[in-house]
Amino acid sequence: MAFQRKRAPAHDPLPSPRVKAVVFDRYGAPEVLRAIELPMPQAAAGEVRVRVRAAGVRPSDIALRSGLGARTGGRGGARFPHRLGNEFAGVVDQVGAGVSGFQPGDEVMGWAAAMSYAEALTVPADQLVHKPHTMTWAVAGALPSTGQTAHAALRQLEVGAGHTLLIHGAAGALGCVAVQLAVAWGARVIGTAAAADHDYLRTLGAQPVADDDGGIERVRALAPGGVDALFDASGDDGFARWLQRIAAARALSLSPRHGLPALRSQRSRERLAELVAVHQRHGLLVPVREMFPLTRAAEAHRAVERGPARGKVVLMVYEAMPLSLLRLSA
Repeated sequence: MAFQRKRAPAHDPLPSPRVKAVVFDRYGAPEVLRAIELPMPQAAAGEVRVRVRAAGVRPSDIALRSGLGARTGGRGGARFPHRLGNEFAGVVDQVGAGVSGFQPGDEVMGWAAAMSYAEALTVPADQLVHKPHTMTWAVAGALPSTGQTAHAALRQLEVGAGHTLLIHGAAGALGCVAVQLAVAWGARVIGTAAAADHDYLRTLGAQPVADDDGGIERVRALAPGGVDALFDASGDDGFARWLQRIAAARALSLSPRHGLPALRSQRSRERLAELVAVHQRHGLLVPVREMFPLTRAAEAHRAVERGPARGKVVLMVYEAMPLSLLRLSA
């Protein structure tokens, strides 16, 4: 009897498309991160589905993965398996009912709560803006949350034209965005940084000073009457001596250890759209120092944990090479 290929019944459903996402099942070192496959998410009413191209890696991701928030009584408690990532850029490929202003194929950037380490995600449409063509994928994926934090801090400090702002940790990802925003708004900016970063800060329009006692004396010479605002963009313990020795009308820190008002970082489409507008008028960018494929999220976390450095670490979702190109390259 001749062998006959078994055919699936006509009514059998096709396999559901799957997407990769990075999760962790317990708190710990970067090695707890792993990539799994999940069903393709579907955009509900008011939502947009985005094929992610880039996702920023933030210190808050490291704190969540390590359990720091849970240990300190913060909002770090996770239900496992848990996902990560709060900022991203990508391409719209599905639009839910009631959404206007976006259509499949649009390049966008936005934020989402613990979701962006993935090949695709769904997000409320009011958490997206269109990505400018002048912004790379890596920068667009790294800017939405970091940029909004910097913007919120400067607005809370009431920084504006004619003010003198001192930024501690000015060469870091958050600090350099704050420098660029303040300069664009007409403020005079003094920034603390390692000597190797002083030329970089000058290109952004800031006056650099060393992060030591000599730097404190330099600030006193540059601003004898004190500064209008003092922003700690690093959250490290070294900020305490600046707070004690530099007169400032208003001060704000990422860390709660210094007894300052809490940073109110309300995210909104309007705030993100203003950042895009500053990019288009003044070239606002967040520097990207390292990029890793999505499935190497553990390496990306280790890069962040190595300590403060200029620029951000970004996870990239690379498009598959078309079969025709694969054949040509074979």
